[in-house]
Amino acid sequence: MGSDGCVGPWRPHRPRGPIAALYRGPGPKYKLPPNTGYILHDPSRPRAPAYTFGARLPTQQQSCGPGPGHLVPARMTVRGPDGSPSYSIYGRPRDAAPFRTPGPGRYFPERAENLAYPSAPRHTIAPRNWGVQPERQTPGPGTYTVPSLLGSRIIGKVSAPTYSIYGRSAVGTFFEDLSKTPGPCAYHVVNPAVYKSRAPQFTMLARTSLPEDNTLKPGPAAYNVDKHRKPRGWSFGIRHSDYLAPMVTDLDD
Repeated sequence: MGSDGCVGPWRPHRPRGPIAALYRGPGPKYKLPPNTGYILHDPSRPRAPAYTFGARLPTQQQSCGPGPGHLVPARMTVRGPDGSPSYSIYGRPRDAAPFRTPGPGRYFPERAENLAYPSAPRHTIAPRNWGVQPERQTPGPGTYTVPSLLGSRIIGKVSAPTYSIYGRSAVGTFFEDLSKTPGPCAYHVVNPAVYKSRAPQFTMLARTSLPEDNTLKPGPAAYNVDKHRKPRGWSFGIRHSDYLAPMVTDLDD
């Protein structure tokens, strides 16, 4: 160990290139998804179910229905309806139809031969059918149709391209009658406002008359200058009442 405190031949020097120790990074703190919680959970880790605590509902202040003292019949007691008799007036029921018992003449014992009396066995001669095979309903080979292998509509097989032969068109060939071609006059001139920006349009209306007063006004001859209008005058009169009786004197006789 030397006097400068260095061990061996190593001495402090500037590094030849950048090293990671000269830079300060975030360290092991990376934006990894957490393993706890339900939101933004690590998709590579199992996630347990999450539950939430809901808010407590407010207590109900008013009852939704009436109490036990409501809608109870008057004749209903604790042990059921009271035992007082009750009567109702109904119509008289009709008499039921009497049962008609069949008499002796309704039975026919002679018709019950094999059921009521012993009898010898009876046999019938029927045609032999054990050796005859019934007609088979199985379809034969000609019933099935195999799809065709020709054409372009083949099921389950690769089909080659098909071509069809059409007639020759007369348009553009020497068979076309050019005399039937429409001339320039057959086409109508298209309004430029259809395929271009339409300019504003104006109309010329008739000149409107000015508002006039059509009332008849008096002319100069309608006035009479010689006639003077008498000014209004006032006079002092006596107020007479409709309910006042006239004064009658002896001189009036």
